[in-house]
Amino acid sequence: MYNPKSHVATEFISDDEIQETLAYAEANKENGALIDQILKKARLHKGLDHREASVLLACTLPDRNEAILGLAKGIKEAYYGSRIVMFAPLYLSNYCVNGCVYCPFHGQNKHIPRKKLTQAEIEREVIALQDMGHKRLALETGEDPINCPIDYVLDSIHTIYSIKHKNGAIRRVNVNIAATTVENYQKLHDAGIGTYILFQETYHKESYLELHPWGPKHDYDYHTESMDRAMTGGIDDVGIGVLFGLDKYRYEFAGLLMHAEHLEAAFGVGPHTISVPRIRPADDIDPETFDNGISEEIFEKIVACIRIAVPYTGMIMSTRESMATRRNVLDLGISQISGASCTSVGGYAGTDRDSLESNQFDTSDKRTLDEVVHWLMDLGYIPSFCTACYRAGRTGDRFMSLCKSGQIQNCCHPNALMTLKEYLQDYASPDTVQAGNRLIDEQINDIPNDRIREVVGKNLVAIANGSRDFRI
Repeated sequence: MYNPKSHVATEFISDDEIQETLAYAEANKENGALIDQILKKARLHKGLDHREASVLLACTLPDRNEAILGLAKGIKEAYYGSRIVMFAPLYLSNYCVNGCVYCPFHGQNKHIPRKKLTQAEIEREVIALQDMGHKRLALETGEDPINCPIDYVLDSIHTIYSIKHKNGAIRRVNVNIAATTVENYQKLHDAGIGTYILFQETYHKESYLELHPWGPKHDYDYHTESMDRAMTGGIDDVGIGVLFGLDKYRYEFAGLLMHAEHLEAAFGVGPHTISVPRIRPADDIDPETFDNGISEEIFEKIVACIRIAVPYTGMIMSTRESMATRRNVLDLGISQISGASCTSVGGYAGTDRDSLESNQFDTSDKRTLDEVVHWLMDLGYIPSFCTACYRAGRTGDRFMSLCKSGQIQNCCHPNALMTLKEYLQDYASPDTVQAGNRLIDEQINDIPNDRIREVVGKNLVAIANGSRDFRI
């Protein structure tokens, strides 16, 4: 039975319901009348359920597929405008007791050098990230209760927030660590984290058990129910995702949306973000050994259909993907991207950031943050370093109500311009400064509220004169 309000993993992620959904979508992939009906509903910008969205994903009618992509672009523009939020991952430790067959951090890998950052090394990493211009980090660790206990993560968060270097400060730490207890989620909440992020990897239980043959992550139910415990522990912004390429993409797509439906039904708040990573090469990991890879065309359609199904949710794409792929999906739904990412422990301040042996996965987009920022502006986007919603208490149901009503634009657009101005003043190359100031001059006139536009104008002048951290 499919029960989105149940807190039992196999009830809110029901294999029977997914199989029925996939059969229904396959049977209706050329049903133009039904697809038109679903598109009509989607144009209300209220989202779709997993079965409706699965029909769109399965659709083989060229004109309807064009309509799907066009609708996704319209929804992305309506909710997120031209803003793209910037972040970077920070790997604290690669010690791990799990046996995940797609990750080089798995416990039996004898090639990869194991490392855990000291608090002094974390400070050096954070300063290196601040010197690039980053304000938002995502903490990453392997799962090892001895080498990487929750107290170590909490101490690391405290260290990160305490570091002020020149005009640099990490204003928000999101956390991507293994599934844990309600008590530990309460501790993370009290430490002031932003979003708790955990990927399901695959929603297909049989495949999940094979891909995680041993270790605590082998427990499908405990892992899948982690967001319920996180939200019970007070964390109201959570991020979900799957690793596309491990199992059949249509199954993962349906499971992902069912998870989003469950969180909204059970807690009144859907996921703050959805990530769409694809498997990449890494030490002792060959993506070719997984036979569920997806084409660029399918990948773009997945992004578009997620955007249509959950208009309010931020979508994240990392440097796993190439510049070309990231360019193709920006206007289809992606609202956050990483820049100048390093997936090794200690790689930002160290010398081995591009060594495949020490990275969790090989990055495709290896450009500097300044290059990514300039590129985004050339494409007409506003790179945003904003973290105002977290710090102003606009999280959980408060954020979702503002986002669903469209009112969040009154906050996000001005804050994007102000944080971009900070970046231009403190970190950007001369060419990027010139392009950014021109963009800001053009964009400030798009702020519809006269009072907000006046305040932003004054704040931009203050930022140019050395003041920092204005927010609306």
